[in-house]
Amino acid sequence: MKWKMFKDASPPGFVNPTALPADEFQQQTWQQQNRDWWQKHSMRYDFSAPIPYEEFSKEFYAEIDKRFYASASRYAPSKSIPFDFFIDFPSLRTKDVLEIGCGNGSHAQLLAAHAKSYTGIDLTEYAMKSTSTRLALFDLKATVLQMDAEQMQFPDNSFDFIWTWGVIHHSANTHSILKEMNRVLRPGGRAKVMVYYRGFWCYYVLGAVVAVLSGRPPTLDAIHECNQLLIDGGLARYYRPAEWRQLVGGLFRVERIGICGPKEALIFLPGGKLKRAILRIVPNWLTRFLAAQCRMGNFLIAEMEKI
Repeated sequence: MKWKMFKDASPPGFVNPTALPADEFQQQTWQQQNRDWWQKHSMRYDFSAPIPYEEFSKEFYAEIDKRFYASASRYAPSKSIPFDFFIDFPSLRTKDVLEIGCGNGSHAQLLAAHAKSYTGIDLTEYAMKSTSTRLALFDLKATVLQMDAEQMQFPDNSFDFIWTWGVIHHSANTHSILKEMNRVLRPGGRAKVMVYYRGFWCYYVLGAVVAVLSGRPPTLDAIHECNQLLIDGGLARYYRPAEWRQLVGGLFRVERIGICGPKEALIFLPGGKLKRAILRIVPNWLTRFLAAQCRMGNFLIAEMEKI
């Protein structure tokens, strides 16, 4: 079996799954690698098949959403709006919302349609262009900026709610982003964050399997390196709930932490006909139970309030 590898190596010095940069030079080096990777590999969900529509067209965005929401519906089924499993959309009518890492704008379109105001930021020029184009196509008022979330250019107390999905664990210094999130949130402001979860199944077992198949002993170093090669981004941190609570301590009160994750991540097979057949056979309720209740998923969802 051969898995898709997203890159050849993790950044020099990124030696464990929650490592932070040792100095300013390392921080800048990691962030540049991160920026370069996402500029070239925007999240389009075209891993198994190219998108057969003109880039930045309505059809292009509809196909991205179709693929993204199809996967999400298996682990977070919606009632009426995609991602209403996680987002209380009616409550956003009176809120100024910030999204960190807008990508191709799937969440931006949902948030902008329901929020009092929407601001999206991203590290890359591509994401700023793509999300701005999408929101203009659908006549949605929004502000979309290219900005490093580690150094946000907003005044203190600018937002009521921050949403960030699978983004800040990729940044050079996740703790720097959390400090900035605290600064730009108003008193009582809330944030909902998804980062990668370092669990037994989707981190240790998967990493060990890939290490062995690559001819390496399944040491912790090998498991770390294999997970970095398998995952997107210039680097990716993986947290346990206790580590996350410690990281945000003094900045946020963690109200709830949950574990979930894509159905396809639970089945250790490369993409192809066999995996698609197994995904059709295995019921969604079972993989939701395994991901959440048995903590076999790879997403950690944290609901937090500014301290």
